[in-house]
Formats: sequence, structure tokens, C-alpha cells
Amino acid sequence: MSKRAVNVVLLSGGSGTHLWPLSNAVRSKQFLKVLRDDTGTPESMVQRTVRLVRSQNPQATITVATSASQLDFLSAQIGDGYKVSVEPERRDTAPAIMLAAAHVAWAQGASPNSTVVVMPIDTYADPSYYDNIAVLDETVRAGCAELVLLGVKPTYPSQKFGYILPVRASGGDSASPLIVERFVEKPNKELATQLIAKGALWNCGVFACKLSYLLDLLEKYSDAKTYDELVEQYARLPKNSFDYEVVEKAASVAVVPYEGAWKDLGTWNALAEELVEPVAGKVCLDEETTSNVHVINETDLPIVVAGIHDAVIVATPDGILVTSKQASARIKDMVSMQ
Repeated sequence: MSKRAVNVVLLSGGSGTHLWPLSNAVRSKQFLKVLRDDTGTPESMVQRTVRLVRSQNPQATITVATSASQLDFLSAQIGDGYKVSVEPERRDTAPAIMLAAAHVAWAQGASPNSTVVVMPIDTYADPSYYDNIAVLDETVRAGCAELVLLGVKPTYPSQKFGYILPVRASGGDSASPLIVERFVEKPNKELATQLIAKGALWNCGVFACKLSYLLDLLEKYSDAKTYDELVEQYARLPKNSFDYEVVEKAASVAVVPYEGAWKDLGTWNALAEELVEPVAGKVCLDEETTSNVHVINETDLPIVVAGIHDAVIVATPDGILVTSKQASARIKDMVSMQ
């Protein structure tokens, strides 16, 4: 499949308190160098995503939608070769995407008929996942739908993801675009199992459309004609997620199925599966009495661990975390109360 020039918008969001204390209000999770590239060199989620977008889609123009507090991190980690759309305040993904679309159109001069592919910057997936940028572009150009999503084939009945239920055409190619029937947000396990049996896909937060689609949407909320004007009017835009504000209300939506490795590294349990080493920093781990334990120590004090299993221990100057991997998703609410 040809890989034409396409506008890729990478959403670089908040602090990710699920990975506290390593990530916090100052240091966002996507900049933590907890992964490894093909040579074993430490890299962050941001560096991995940008590297794979560039390698799989060399003609893509990358725009990072972010906040001013992340600009120095972006510059330090990915250098140059990308554009940036800076939110004047946090207002969720719908306004962030509209602002980024305005930057692509008015600051970069992209054609309204060109394709925009929006994706999170902190996803962990196989390189083949990024081949779908070209697939989404082809699908948008073919006019299958005004809005085209990427859906991940589920591997288990997760209760923490949204589901896309497509209309299945009998005898159709399982990789072909499908018309979306409806969306189900974070169902219980029983309903998730039923949805998967009907061919539902996980909503991984990736979508594509013509740039004109986003500009038309923007006109409903703002009369701005330049990027700078829209920045000044940013508070007028709806403080809502793009899924809720746009996708679930859209009349013409299709989904491209993706079957391959994909993870949301938003909890310590998920992230630990990708850590190459079980310990980092001053750590003494009793391997005879521990199993499936990861310890990260950013302090000068030693940490000694014995007799525990399936756990994560993290110590930084900002705090100390001790949690079972199973319960690691619960820390977000606890951290917000601190």
C-alpha cells in the first residue's frame, strides 16, 4: 500500500497518576524512559511512538498536541522534525484535537482534502500498528465514511476499555473497513464477553478523517479564522472528550480492525510486563523468596525486598509506592486525595 503524505496528530496528555510516583504533575508518564529500543537503549513512550510513526510512514507530517509544560521534554527527547499545537489550558481531547486541526490547516497550510490521523502518543503496540496510518488514509480517501476509527481485536473481556460494535458483512474480509453500529463504554465482564462474541473491537483512541471534517466541526463552536484567534477563543470550545463530543454522535463512522499487540501502559501492572530489568537503582532483591516483583528506586537510600510476590515497589523523592500488581489500577483515586 502506498504511503502518501498524511497529517498525524499525536495527543500528549496529562500526568498519568496511575504511574505515580514515577509520573506526576511535573513529569508525565509518556516521557519516562522505561522501555527499550531494538538496540536495548532506554526510550520513552514518546520516543517509541514518534520513531515508529516516522519509520512506518516517512511521508507523514507529525503534529504534537500538548501543553506548554511538556515543550522542553518534547524537544529533549525527539529533537526536531515535528510541529506543535499548544493548548493554553487543559480542556480534554475534543478541544485539543480541534486546535491541532486549526494548526494543521492555518499554520501549516495543509489542504482541507488531506487526511488527518489522530492517535495517543503513549500507546505501546507492534510496528504493524503504525502501518494502519496508511490504511486509514486509504479508507478516508475511498469515502467509506466521514470518520474512520481503528479498532483492536480484543484478547480478553476487559472492563476498562470502550468497545466498538461494527455491522459484520457475511463473508467479508476481517481486515476490511466495517460500518459502526454502536459504542459501549467500559462494560462489565459479562457484557464485554457478549460484545466480543458479536465481533466488537476495543476503541484504542485512533481515528482519521479529512481535515475539512474537523474544520467544519470547529465552525460550530468558534468563528476564528486563524490559529492565534482560536487560541484566544479556546475557552469557548467544549470541555469534553472527542469520543463523547463527536465520535459517538457522528452519522457516518467506519472502523478498520487491527489484530496485533496493543497495550495501554497506564497501570504499573501493564507497564511491568514491558520492563526489561526487574530492578533499577539501589535495590537488594531476595530472588529465593520473591517472584514477579519489580522495584524502581530513584533515591539514595537502599531498598531491601524479601518474601513478597506479584508486586511493584517504587521510591522517588516525590513518594513511595508499594502495591500488588493486581491492585495497581486503584492507586489513581488514592493519589488524587494526597
